[in-house]
Amino acid sequence: MFVMVEGRKKVLEAKNIHVSFGGIKALRGVDLTLREGNILGLIGPNGAGKTTMVNVLSGFQRPVPGIVCLDGKNVSTLSARKMAQAGIARSFQAARLFRELTVAQNLTVAGLGIGLSNKIAAEQAHDILDWIGYRRGHDLLCGSLPYSDERRISIARALALQPSFALLDEPASGMNDQECEQLMETIVGIPKRFGCGVMLIEHNMQVIMGVCQRIHVLDGGRSLAEGTPDEVKRDPNVRRAYLGDKASRANALI
Repeated sequence: MFVMVEGRKKVLEAKNIHVSFGGIKALRGVDLTLREGNILGLIGPNGAGKTTMVNVLSGFQRPVPGIVCLDGKNVSTLSARKMAQAGIARSFQAARLFRELTVAQNLTVAGLGIGLSNKIAAEQAHDILDWIGYRRGHDLLCGSLPYSDERRISIARALALQPSFALLDEPASGMNDQECEQLMETIVGIPKRFGCGVMLIEHNMQVIMGVCQRIHVLDGGRSLAEGTPDEVKRDPNVRRAYLGDKASRANALI
């Protein structure tokens, strides 16, 4: 169903992103780059600005000041729908599935939204569900799904938009260890199967450290660090942000 075309990799960039809610500064001058085919983790303590950054990148929140660029083109003023059509898809902390529709229909609607015919969109829906390991229950109403399945279907629906970039907001939330292992396999496979870049927001450090090539750390709305998982683990500023000054001298992160 998906045809990967070799060539120059697309780039999604956030430049000098600021977002304020009243007197609260949620983001303060954040720069961030995600490339097709890569997996970037976005981590930070509660209130660091992670979800706000995803909202900015996906068109749900406009930065003031700051710009979002897709392949060098400023897309900061695009609506969330236009962002999705441009190739930036996302999942949500709350899955936001159409609960009155079936699992397959949720993905079919996404395919229709990017211009696929009903037949092709339906075929794509079943292909993606099979690929993520959800081979049964295509006809179940989403309102009847357990929480962990809602998370998986939310990812599948984002992939049905055939994105260049998939932004996943805490997909492991509420999952047990076995489900997290399966999720990690799925996330690692996304760039290989669909060719897109992945940004992963997650509090589960086992998942983050296990799948991400690079990790960007936010704290208090600012960029604190970026690097490989090993570099981030060793960064004393990251340890301090998560564990406090005394723990920053410890050998293990989180």
